[in-house]
Amino acid sequence: MLLADHGADVIKVERPGTGDDARRMPPFVNGEGAPFMIWNRNKRSVAIDLKSPEGKAALLKLVDGADILIENNRPGAMDRLGLGWDVLHARNPRLIQGSISGFGQTGPYAERGGFDLVSQGMSGLMSINGAADGPPHRLPIAISDVAAGMHLAIGLLAAVEARHRTGRGQMVETSLLESALSFLVYEAAHVFATGQRPARLGQAHRGSSPYQAFQTADGWITVGAGQQNFWERLCDILEVPELVADPRFVTNADRVANNDVLVALLQQRLLLQPSQHWLDAMDAAAIPGGPILHCDEVLADPHIIARGMVAETEHPHTGTFRTLGVPVKMSETPGSVRRPPPRLGEHTAEVLGTVDGAGPASAAKNRRA
Repeated sequence: MLLADHGADVIKVERPGTGDDARRMPPFVNGEGAPFMIWNRNKRSVAIDLKSPEGKAALLKLVDGADILIENNRPGAMDRLGLGWDVLHARNPRLIQGSISGFGQTGPYAERGGFDLVSQGMSGLMSINGAADGPPHRLPIAISDVAAGMHLAIGLLAAVEARHRTGRGQMVETSLLESALSFLVYEAAHVFATGQRPARLGQAHRGSSPYQAFQTADGWITVGAGQQNFWERLCDILEVPELVADPRFVTNADRVANNDVLVALLQQRLLLQPSQHWLDAMDAAAIPGGPILHCDEVLADPHIIARGMVAETEHPHTGTFRTLGVPVKMSETPGSVRRPPPRLGEHTAEVLGTVDGAGPASAAKNRRA
């Protein structure tokens, strides 16, 4: 999706008859799975049975003219189909192959299947999320799935840049486990520096205080006032100037060490006024913070709309369908949402018709991702 948003011609190869399992994920809009529609805009769908000789031959013809092939099977699955890296690279030396798996192509766990739930648990993410005195907590977003796609996109673009110099493609791979692990920056620093297991902190931050969510008279806000000048201004706003000189809170390190006590004191003050009162005062003092919005609220927020993060496409089954916009803005070659998500096999004849009889030499004139 990320590559397609920025102009790549992405051909999605799906199983005939059933297609991507995400097509059947609820909620549905006129029978179309809404999650599938979010992830698959700007793509074309080709239905190919890769286990059949005809399907394998069709994919190889696509590979002849492709810049990049992305697959997310278990390690070894492509080799068993006769479509492994060695075969594809020999056929098209410029090809870049991107692979996402649960645990990576090598290592003791390589053969295991993986899901976001599993990688959140094994990466340490679940151990440090949730209430300080509660059980391990799964982030209710598919964070390792999304992160793995982002990491792979970065790797693929780096491989394209390398190919400009060498003329050769390469294998690029990452895993759900490594992508989840990459978020543990503060926690890894704690382990490497102290040799100790990081405690679960709930809303607190390991290196900054006050830096968390607070309840107000009518809702919740975030306050990021760990920086010394922000802290002193916050004390003025909350009318507790005596806390600035309190030996428990003089430096950021002091505040981190005494965060529970500090939060209790600040919480008493913040409950006295509604959220907007505090947000206006913080904004005037240039203290970072904001409201805690529900998903429906953020998708209607004027700033999100102004930044183009809600886009529309026209789908033959659903009509106008809203989707997320493109988060990276580029001045010369901006990304865009150009195509609705494809129906299963919608472009099979269109795509395969352009590569019939094409070998590596002639196909090189019509590169695709």
